[in-house]
Amino acid sequence: VGLIPPPPHHDIYSIEDLAQLIHDLKKSNVDGTVSVKLVSEVGVGIVAAGVAKAKADHIVISGGDGGTGAAAWTGIHRAGIPWELGVAEAQQTLMVNDLRSRVRLQADGQMKNGRDVVIAALMGAEEFGFSTTPLIALGCIMMRKCHLNTCPVGIATQDPELRAKFTGQPEHVVNFFYFLAEEIRAYMALLGYRRFDEMIGRVDRLKVNEELFHYKSQGLDLSPLLQPGTELNPEAFPWHNQTQDHGLDAALDHTLIAHAEKALTSGQRVYYESSVNNLDRTVGTMLSNRVATLYGNAGLPDDTIHIKLNGSAGQSLGFVLAKGITLEVEGDANDGVGKGLSGGRIIVYPHQVTFDRQKDFIAEDNVIVGNVACYGATSGEVFFRGKAGERFCVRNSGAHAVVEGVGDHGCEYMTGGRVVILGDTGRNFAAGMSGG
Repeated sequence: VGLIPPPPHHDIYSIEDLAQLIHDLKKSNVDGTVSVKLVSEVGVGIVAAGVAKAKADHIVISGGDGGTGAAAWTGIHRAGIPWELGVAEAQQTLMVNDLRSRVRLQADGQMKNGRDVVIAALMGAEEFGFSTTPLIALGCIMMRKCHLNTCPVGIATQDPELRAKFTGQPEHVVNFFYFLAEEIRAYMALLGYRRFDEMIGRVDRLKVNEELFHYKSQGLDLSPLLQPGTELNPEAFPWHNQTQDHGLDAALDHTLIAHAEKALTSGQRVYYESSVNNLDRTVGTMLSNRVATLYGNAGLPDDTIHIKLNGSAGQSLGFVLAKGITLEVEGDANDGVGKGLSGGRIIVYPHQVTFDRQKDFIAEDNVIVGNVACYGATSGEVFFRGKAGERFCVRNSGAHAVVEGVGDHGCEYMTGGRVVILGDTGRNFAAGMSGG
């Protein structure tokens, strides 16, 4: 079965899990922006505040309108609420908690014209997502056949005959956005603004058109929707003006990169030994970024960079570890070892002190790494002298793993690779596994 496992974005059960994933992603590309998309729903403000505290750089509030033609009718008509409600709630909650200045807020959901952009800006958004309207500018006629490979205008299809019918030009989209910008500029002049930033969060410039009320909706009080965030917290800044502190300056990887410089520049073999503790999260990922930047997906020859760590490694040890890097841990490791493993090698075994203190200590009877090890791994090798926690090698598509036992849900949805378990497996083992 030709399934492709997604990266480890689907193993999120709490705001702490999300915070860890954001940290992982930031370390995998320190110059990148980590964006979290939230459905516009009642209560989205609280979620947005949690996401901002989890150190996301960018938050998208996605309204219930718009979306792809591939969605089911029940999904199109019964999911989510208008972006206006979500943006208003997110802006107010972020302002109350003095978090708005840390993140960029984007609105999307069938935006069509400059008026939509101006209303979204006045409600608090500073970025705006367009997709349906530019697609129409390219010739889309909304046949809703995107998932069937039968798009009659050649946009959402791989069929050569249908693709030949595509008549869109980049200039069509450019023209659309020029007209959009002109309309926005006209509204700004009408409102008396010279700079776009000045409009953001100025919800006091909006008013309800009560003439459009249906007789059933005449009793609605929309004043909470139009309450300025500055009234809720006068000291909070209403748009993004500072960067999140991801704590990257204190990362152990800076030391690892410095000691691996000869390997990175000339391919020489490098061995380095260091202590590690559970505050050192996502070790090896910034180093992997350097390897990938210089050598691409091919990486370096196996074991070019060998890092020996002594102690208890923090979460996400070796996240997306690149080919050519070996992480050897004498001690143990927390959750998420080798998530998204991309060709590297990870070895974890108990510290010699453990055997000296406990004469009856049996490594294969004790847990050595936490949950979610090798989640979404694509290539590489892991060797664990001891048991792993739950969800071991879920969505593995190419890595080789040896372990002395696993908890529940091991090898779930696995599509490739090879796993040798020298011991017990928990419940639901290999559920949905289609390869490997």
